[in-house]
This record gives sequence, structure tokens and C-alpha cells, in this order.
Amino acid sequence: MPEQKPVLNKMRHSEYARDEQWIVHFLNQAEVGHIATRDSNQPYITPTLFWYSPDQHEIYFHSNIMGQVRSNIEHNPEVCFEVSRVGKLLPSNLALEFSIQYQSVIAFGKVRIIENDEEKKRFLYGLIEKYFPGMEPGVHYRPITDNELRRTSVYAITIDKWSGKDHWHDKADQGDEWPLLDEEWLR
Repeated sequence: MPEQKPVLNKMRHSEYARDEQWIVHFLNQAEVGHIATRDSNQPYITPTLFWYSPDQHEIYFHSNIMGQVRSNIEHNPEVCFEVSRVGKLLPSNLALEFSIQYQSVIAFGKVRIIENDEEKKRFLYGLIEKYFPGMEPGVHYRPITDNELRRTSVYAITIDKWSGKDHWHDKADQGDEWPLLDEEWLR
């Protein structure tokens, strides 16, 4: 019988898993995501601003028209996207129970490069609206120019699967086999 490989992307602690509504809310609030691409077998991760569109169920981001991200995506469209938020460090009286407060979303999918200028503008304006709600092109700032569009790659991640995790406890687990930490450490 062949050796069984572990299931990839299976969450060890399902009690931390969050539903789709939580994931969408988190993506709408999160500021910086990380897009993982690859150059042959070399992983490459890039921090980026992003916008999630519930209508298309896609994540949009942009980069320069030329560069490592664009090259990687043209050769390997499969990507992983991650966004997270961290809180305070959580000490324990057991070495392997030290922890941290965190929330995260991970999405897997394929990227397509948006070529249509009107689509590119729509997604770029969606990105601006996420980070600067209420600001309008032509009112508060100069609209995107054709020259700027020619220098910009806009990408859409079509999400195949995603998961959300919320591990926001006040304290790390403590053990009985060692003296409990003093209250000063647990603040």
C-alpha cells in the first residue's frame, strides 16, 4: 500500500475556522496582503495593496508592467494570497504553548492579467475606494491617465478555495506541570 500523504491546506484547529461572511468582512478591512508566486521552483512573495470584489469573487492587485511578479504570473498563474492581522504576544509556562493573537485569510487560485483598459480602470478605482472611501476621481484627485495604464499591470485572482482563521485569545494555554506565570507576564 502506498504511503498516505497529509492533506494539504487542512486546518489543524477547526475551532478557529471562520465562515465566508467573516472572510469577506476581513478582506474588506485588511490593509496589506501577500501574493505568493513562483519562478520555476523558486517561491516569491510580495506585499501588496488589494481589493476583493464579491461580485466577481476575485482579488485584485497591481504592479509595474514589467518585473518579477508579472514574469512569474505569465509563466505560472497558480498563486497563494495571504492577509493577516496580529495582536499581542501570549506567554506561557510551557515552551511550546507560547502564542500570539492573530486573524488571517489564505486564498488559492489562478491569476489572470487584465488587458482591457476600462476593466483596469474599474479595478484600480475599486482599490482606491477601498483605502480612501468617498474620494472621487475628477473631484478629489486627477483620474488615471492612459499613460499610467500602459505602465501598470492589473491582476485578478480567481479564487478556487479560501479559509479564514481567528485565534484571538486573551491568554496562551498554561500547564499544571510547571509553576504558573506571574500576573505581570500575562498582561
